[in-house]
Amino acid sequence: MIRNETKIRVRYGETDQMGYMYYGNYAEYFEVGRVEWLRSLGVSYKSLEESGIMLPVLNLNIDYIKPARYDDLLTVVTICKKKPLVKIEFDFEIYNENNELLTTGFTRLVFVNMQKNKPTKAPSKLLDEIYQYF
Repeated sequence: MIRNETKIRVRYGETDQMGYMYYGNYAEYFEVGRVEWLRSLGVSYKSLEESGIMLPVLNLNIDYIKPARYDDLLTVVTICKKKPLVKIEFDFEIYNENNELLTTGFTRLVFVNMQKNKPTKAPSKLLDEIYQYF
């Protein structure tokens, strides 16, 4: 299992008239968590794309428990519990500054060879970095 934490502050433009973070923004926060999770392993989304690999989302699930509000400093916890190969799965937890669990989520992505537009095995460099944690 590999876990990473990323801090994000809710911006005014991300809220609705009630002052709550708009529900669609949680998916974007999950993406930030995934990008930073990869970066913590020394791999960037940019480098994956430059090597001809993209990672489209196959599944997204979000459970809203409590609302995030304008100016809250959130902690996005990104967890990879299973060894990836062609697909990679992430669990997410979002907490506020009081350490209250606000949201949980899950995404499944697939490694795709951009040239062939077909699923492919994750790059060896990435697998080497991930597998040392399992």
